[in-house]
Amino acid sequence: MSDMEYRMRYQRWMENEQLEPELRQELEAIAGNDREIYERFYQDLTFGTAGLRGMMGAGTNRMNVYTVQRATAGLALYLLTAYGLEAMQRGVVIAYDSRVNSQLFAREAALTLNSFGIRAYVFDRLTPTPELSFAVNYRQAAAGIVITASHNPKEYNGYKVYNEYGCQIAGEAAEAIWEKMNLYQDLTDLPMIISYKSAVEQDLYHELGEEYHAAFQKAVLQQGLLADSANKENLRVVYTPLHGTGLIPVTTVLEKDGFTQIHVLESQREPDGTFCTVHSPNPEEKEALQLAIAYGQEIGADLVLGTDPDCDRVGIAVWNGERFVLLSGNQTGALLADYVLSQKTIGDNAVLIKTIVTSELGAAIAHAYGVQVMNVLTGFKYIGEKMIGFEKQHDHEFVMGYEESYGYLVGSHAKDKDAVVASMLICEMAAYHKAQGKTLLTRLEELYQQHGYYQEALDSFTLPGADGQQHIAEIMAALRVQQPAELGGQAVSEVKDYQQGLDGLPQANVLKYMFADGGWMAVRPSGTEPKIKFYYSLKGSSMEEAAKRIAALQQAVKAFL
Repeated sequence: MSDMEYRMRYQRWMENEQLEPELRQELEAIAGNDREIYERFYQDLTFGTAGLRGMMGAGTNRMNVYTVQRATAGLALYLLTAYGLEAMQRGVVIAYDSRVNSQLFAREAALTLNSFGIRAYVFDRLTPTPELSFAVNYRQAAAGIVITASHNPKEYNGYKVYNEYGCQIAGEAAEAIWEKMNLYQDLTDLPMIISYKSAVEQDLYHELGEEYHAAFQKAVLQQGLLADSANKENLRVVYTPLHGTGLIPVTTVLEKDGFTQIHVLESQREPDGTFCTVHSPNPEEKEALQLAIAYGQEIGADLVLGTDPDCDRVGIAVWNGERFVLLSGNQTGALLADYVLSQKTIGDNAVLIKTIVTSELGAAIAHAYGVQVMNVLTGFKYIGEKMIGFEKQHDHEFVMGYEESYGYLVGSHAKDKDAVVASMLICEMAAYHKAQGKTLLTRLEELYQQHGYYQEALDSFTLPGADGQQHIAEIMAALRVQQPAELGGQAVSEVKDYQQGLDGLPQANVLKYMFADGGWMAVRPSGTEPKIKFYYSLKGSSMEEAAKRIAALQQAVKAFL
């Protein structure tokens, strides 16, 4: 975008008499700061398969009421094109998390839909993303929206769209919505938004309440696998919702499943969009669970659970007799695969689905149980798409799907990762193994001895702003030019460029280096944050050997960067 264009955009926003006062103050405060004006207006916040996600604030490249209205107007036109009058009747279900402005954005989205004659069904309280996925099916709605930025820092918010099956939209739908959004280039192009009072009077705006919460919880409880109540009562758990949406659904489900010693961390109990006790509400990060771990040590807990703000991811720490040990998403996923497959009756067409950057340990476990494994691109929507295909074709039985980034799903009640069902099953498997004198760490060691010592690592490099986007693109371009024979001492047998559409998967900006001994390294820009990520996975005869080889790989990457 030229200097003239982004400055003109800024000026048009300043001249709009209807601009929200808070946003106007922001823009007045950056007058003369050309770099800040550029960052806010050099592009429109991009709408993709992850919907919208960005820092909140004034500007076309920020999350605000106008960005939400524009995206929702695009969605409304898309739905009317796809479903006609049926879209108006079926409507759209809307959920929101605890972030700053989430409830406001949810209402703006609903009223924008109402302005097109489309009914909106908005949850009456903070609601987890997996419940939104469930409710779209339960309601038989035409689509769903959830206002969340998942585990991003407090400055962010986002907007995710779900199709009629409760699965995040795929590329074709996202492109169609983006095309419709581009009909609304300026604030003055946006449709006249109906008032809340008028929307209610016209039977367009509805609230969803306890019926839906109870139905979701019932569907989750149906995935339970442990009947022994004594074992459940013997497990002591510390849980933190990290100031998000998980408190009511997670604790309610655990209590109904028979767990009696659930201790909620008080300092992180209440919803708070500033996430005042953590730097980032991301259970993938060690720091996020430290307060819960300290409380767990104080009360002698067996297990610590932490869910992210929209309660679709869960991180855990396990007591080993001396201290709490944090488990990675790969380790928890492998343990869940082992527990679920050992407890369920598995048919001949059973399938476990994982992403291409997820450890092969879970795949090895699944194969040992005679279960087929399918790999998909990063993003749970690709797992959801497979599930929808299974239901249409009746050719496979979905058992479990997971990704290394702490997202898991057992059961088909949702078409997205679900930290509510995952929390319940993690507690069940911890109780199951405790009854046999084991911890989850003990069982994990047994799995390593049986299948090999798989070691994984992840390096994320944050490169914010327009310059950061350019730098990430340059890194990916440079990597595509190079075809190394070895990386960090690992002989490279093949380089897979998923931009070419490999293995029957859609095109994706991912490179995967396959090593001669069966390990791999993958590189991809994040779809939701200004980051480029390097994933490492190797197998050794011991954890020490595998860790040493991983470290050499990481060093080689840092030297390249």
